[in-house]
Amino acid sequence: MSQKLFSPATLGKLTLQNHIVMAPMTRSRATVDHIPTPIIAEYYAQRASAGLIITEDTSPSPNGEGYARIPGLYNADQVNGWKPVTKAVHEKGSKIFAQLMHTGRIGHLANLTNGGEVVAPSATAASGQMYTDTEGMQDHPTPRALTTDEVKAVIQEFVIAAQNAIEAGFDGVELHGANGYLIEQFLNPSSNQRTDEFGSSVENRSRFVLETAEAVGKAIGFEKTGIRLSPYGANGDMHPYDEIDETYTHLAKQLNELGLVYIHLVDHSAMGAPTVPSHIVETIRNAFNGTLILSGGYDADRAEVDLDNNKGDLIAFGRPFISNPDLVERFKTGAELNQPDFNTFYTPGEKGYTDYPTLQNDRSATIDENTVAEN
Repeated sequence: MSQKLFSPATLGKLTLQNHIVMAPMTRSRATVDHIPTPIIAEYYAQRASAGLIITEDTSPSPNGEGYARIPGLYNADQVNGWKPVTKAVHEKGSKIFAQLMHTGRIGHLANLTNGGEVVAPSATAASGQMYTDTEGMQDHPTPRALTTDEVKAVIQEFVIAAQNAIEAGFDGVELHGANGYLIEQFLNPSSNQRTDEFGSSVENRSRFVLETAEAVGKAIGFEKTGIRLSPYGANGDMHPYDEIDETYTHLAKQLNELGLVYIHLVDHSAMGAPTVPSHIVETIRNAFNGTLILSGGYDADRAEVDLDNNKGDLIAFGRPFISNPDLVERFKTGAELNQPDFNTFYTPGEKGYTDYPTLQNDRSATIDENTVAEN
């Protein structure tokens, strides 16, 4: 088998140390006011053997904070909180993009600060519940529908957050257009029942994401702007619809025309969602000339095969990076992977975050034990 996975890669104007991407994953280690904490810098620095790190979901505004303790990028304290993170990652040789995610209707007032409210394309509540630190599990509330002018204002929130990301030292941003959050809420007719220029037709439902991508790209550079998409995703009470194929074909063509640096295509079938059909992946691959990042239940062997077959340009790994800070080394050596502690995915503090063992730690412990035995 070839070793393309571990060879240098190109992403726009960036050179990556390998073809491995750390996928964005919610970890909820910011403050209650959504300010990044020092432990976040340690967490990402531990995993900076990846060619590219895409951060956890980061809110562009108080309305987009949705979850408890996710970080933001809309004020000076948040920008300053991210600076040590990007510095630590760069010192280890990796590149890092901030994932900008507005939660839309997937949120709760108890998790919002600075006057935030739960808003969405339409006043349709998602099924299910949301965890809050102060009130425990709560039903998703019915969101307030954004006015047309407010939709355009949200686009500018993404722009400002992207500019803040560059100020904080990020190499670029990823727009979160997947997993049932605000951008996908505009794409899906089950959550978008608007009749204005942002609703009804495929072209109109795609308008929000395309205008956001264009505005962000013009502000920070299209070579610094990527997007995550999840066709057939089921997160956030998303439902299948007749025009899925048409929607994502349209998006791929238009995103290509804009010149975004990458599309990050995620298949959540390993977590129970429908499989993204191969024809959709191929359509996006053929329509989009930028970098295609594939994500979803990969191991090293399958990643190598898909890279060799040119199905994608980079491969993203999610949960394996949570419990294996040295995932790249473990892949290279064929070492056994640590298993994650699901109970600490979203809890505050070091446990289940920065305390997973590495191969180097294991080797050091063995040396210490042998030294004691010899003495």
